[in-house]
Amino acid sequence: MTEQENELRTGAGSGRDGDGTAPRVRLRDRDAELRSVEAAVDRLCRDFAAGGTEIGDLLAFSGRPGIGKTTLLHEVRRIAKLREGATVLFARGGERQFKEPYHVLRQLLQPVLSDLRPDEFRQVMGTWEEVVGPAMGLKQPKAGARRLDPQGVRDGLDYVLTQLAPRRAPMVMIVDDLHWADAESLSWLTKFAVRSGELPVLLVFAFREDENDWPTETQDFRRDLVGLKGRKHELNRLNLNSVTDMIRAELGDKAEDAFCYEFWNVVNGNPFEAGRLLDQVRDQELEPVEENSRQLRELAVDATGMTLKSWLDQLGAATLRFAWACAMLGTDIRIDLATRISTQSTEGARDSIKQLRKQRVLTQSPNGNLEFVHPLIASSIYNTMPDATRLGMHGIAAVEIENAGLGLLAASRHLVETHSGEGDDRIVKKLRRAAVEHQLIGAPEAAQRCLNRALNEPPADEIKAEVLYELGCSALLTDPVATVNQLKLALDPDEGPLRPELRVDATFRLSEVLAHSGELRQAALVCQEEARQTADPAGRQRLQAASFMWHAFRKSEEDGCGRSARLAEMCGQLTGREAADRAVLAMRAWDLTLRGAPSAEALALADEVLDGGRLPKGLGWTDTTWGFELPSMLCLTYIYNDRVAQAERLAADAIIQFEIAGWSGAHRGFAYFLMGLARFRRGLLAEAEDFLRRAFRISERIGRKLPLAWDAVGVLVDTLIARGRVEEAWEFANDFGFHPPYHATAMVLPDAASLYGKLLVAKNRYAGAAAALTEAGAQLDVRGWRNTVWAPWAGHLAIAIADDEPERAREYAQTAVRDARTFGTASAIGSALRLQAQVEDGQQAVDLLEQAVTYLGQSPAGYEHAVALVDLGAALRRVGRLEDAQEYLYQGIELAQHCSAEGLVDQARRELANYGLRPNRLGLRDFGDTLDTLSGPELEVAQRAVQGLPPQRIAEELGLHIGLVNRRLAAVYRKAGSGPDGLASALGLPPQQREATRPGAEDEE
Repeated sequence: MTEQENELRTGAGSGRDGDGTAPRVRLRDRDAELRSVEAAVDRLCRDFAAGGTEIGDLLAFSGRPGIGKTTLLHEVRRIAKLREGATVLFARGGERQFKEPYHVLRQLLQPVLSDLRPDEFRQVMGTWEEVVGPAMGLKQPKAGARRLDPQGVRDGLDYVLTQLAPRRAPMVMIVDDLHWADAESLSWLTKFAVRSGELPVLLVFAFREDENDWPTETQDFRRDLVGLKGRKHELNRLNLNSVTDMIRAELGDKAEDAFCYEFWNVVNGNPFEAGRLLDQVRDQELEPVEENSRQLRELAVDATGMTLKSWLDQLGAATLRFAWACAMLGTDIRIDLATRISTQSTEGARDSIKQLRKQRVLTQSPNGNLEFVHPLIASSIYNTMPDATRLGMHGIAAVEIENAGLGLLAASRHLVETHSGEGDDRIVKKLRRAAVEHQLIGAPEAAQRCLNRALNEPPADEIKAEVLYELGCSALLTDPVATVNQLKLALDPDEGPLRPELRVDATFRLSEVLAHSGELRQAALVCQEEARQTADPAGRQRLQAASFMWHAFRKSEEDGCGRSARLAEMCGQLTGREAADRAVLAMRAWDLTLRGAPSAEALALADEVLDGGRLPKGLGWTDTTWGFELPSMLCLTYIYNDRVAQAERLAADAIIQFEIAGWSGAHRGFAYFLMGLARFRRGLLAEAEDFLRRAFRISERIGRKLPLAWDAVGVLVDTLIARGRVEEAWEFANDFGFHPPYHATAMVLPDAASLYGKLLVAKNRYAGAAAALTEAGAQLDVRGWRNTVWAPWAGHLAIAIADDEPERAREYAQTAVRDARTFGTASAIGSALRLQAQVEDGQQAVDLLEQAVTYLGQSPAGYEHAVALVDLGAALRRVGRLEDAQEYLYQGIELAQHCSAEGLVDQARRELANYGLRPNRLGLRDFGDTLDTLSGPELEVAQRAVQGLPPQRIAEELGLHIGLVNRRLAAVYRKAGSGPDGLASALGLPPQQREATRPGAEDEE
């Protein structure tokens, strides 16, 4: 594009189509940038038309204030809108609105989401409607809705854009003045930019790169943005020829070269400053000749460094007040609001607007609202406001915005700017309500600004502690340190009284944050101390139960057996089945599980907790009274008591509930961990690895080496060992630091020392394993924990010392079997017997493994069953029973393949091959076996397929959709190991029926 072709002028600074302001200055010296824009837009549209989907890109334009970023982005919009079928979204940050949550994203997404058809809207939103809808201002939060986790909102936006982009592709998303975007929008945009290449989306950003131009709150996002990959352009100053052309286009060809050169030097090639200085030259009727060039610097000061006096002289008091009101409102300024905030009449406002447009301060957009011609003008005007005037007008703005029906969310950014120290109860009440509303859209920082401002009002003495409590809770999901500090203040009697029920809740919340931060002992003690002072029986029981819970999660405790006895006593005193009673039952069920008490006792208590197989009211995953730890304990109880299917239902419900609630931090991370652990216990190792890696990623996103990360890493290492990737497990454990002394305060789920010892055994580092496992046994014995599935230290210790101390090894193995039999689950007994067999020889090992296979075959522990089958096959081979060995090894291979235990498959095949046995079955299967693998619906379509019916006929006969029939046929062919032609033989049909399937068979008859 040549300079002459580029006719856009900087006067259209609002960046809105159809702007009534006439363009004045050409967009010059931007040919390279415009070529880049044209190329990016053309490539996006061309690749999308060719069927491309992962074709996104990022264009970023940076530069100092006034260099022409806004004007350039206006041209980007024009270019994109000329492309047929392209969707163009636009938003702009505002200097006065960077503390307004989701301000930029609402501008960007509200229009396109609002235009979706109802059915399309539901598809785009999916399960995230109650999260993204309120955050984007598309709907009000539901009655009784809980606060949203900001990460949940970001995850929901990721999903929505993934669904929206292909439906409105090719899509161009443009954000101007990104340095003034609100933190909530920036946090998503910077992350989305990283993965925008996966979608048919072109992102175009414009921002100031200098850190001094960014608010303190968003400096981290600036660094992320600068580090993004993409095509970046730093806009340079205009050259002398371009500025000379501008001058002569405005003042005529009489402008002398010397004047133009000095003009260019004065404005330093800045297009905005050049335009403002040209206004001054024209207004002063200054002849553009060399002798007048000395006056340019003085005029430039008036043009760009406008003082209060300068604006008063130029606009007059009434018009300036209207301009102040507009500057406070930011972007997309409603005339009626500006009129009322400036306390002008309708006629007076009309005159002010006329004057401000004439002075090229404001421009009017097609929707009738006003905007500043350039953000620098808005900044200049706002900064000239006297302090008293600014505080007072923000107060008026808060009232008028609320009266206009825009709600407390919009009014709150003005409320926090009003004068404090008057003790106005109405202001405090409004700020507290606004804080609640901010939390319901996932904006806790905005809620905290409101509550901090409420404390500065200040509130009445009798409610100050409540405000501190609310402030602490507002940071619960995002800032643990702030939560602890504020809740401690709320509980401090010197800060004023706190209602008894709130004291209990504040104490529980405080303990929750301390526990999640690894301070489990302190969490337990906080609850114990407050319980002693709590008169209400229900509140006291809640705190006592919480104390038991945090002690149970500690790495070590001084009186584990005593705590267990007190918990048993508390459980025995229960008379009802309210939520608090069921919470105690859940704790006791988990306590019994860890202690290795008979499984039936733990399961009986766990089943009493549930209501119809589901969590009861008051103990749900998102219930704030007890937190997610209680249902987690219940889930763990089922996992280790061989009721894995029930645990999976609970974990799946947790994932869904946290997603619906928009809780995407530690809550959802722990739900993924539970599902990964359940899948591991089931032997579904590939799925387990996926869930555990998700949990680990979430934990690392929140902070380094949190308890959740230790949990995920421990089971992930165990999963990698099971899959035969021992070296990878070793490297991963070392990279993380999964070794003694483990987490400083929190217990790792399951037992960290047992897992580490198992890893050392897998690495053949028997001396280290023996030391680690011996210490583990000693610590667990002090607490009275003897669950051999949770902590299989004794069985693995037996293996570690078998060569050097065979008799002692047998004692440990027998102890493990004895404890497992006491616990009573099939998986515990089978696994302990399998480990015992590894320290025995000959027929004794065979007998133990035959028992292990029997027990494990009755359990959900698929991988353990596969290992026992392979071990039994190997033991049978060693005693010369090759035929039996072959069968068990084949069974082990098939089950190991189902479990994705590739290492075990290779081990079994080597065992077969080394002794002249086939490493795989011959491929002959009993026909009945094949038929047994088919489900009822699959058998229906199979029977018709072998009769020669095409899929369409089968669909008609069964009244099914053709797609469903094809999917069922695909499953049949896969399970039968044959295509259509050989299906009858593969299914073992009688000869006459197979004959009938030949083409033309019916005609031959």
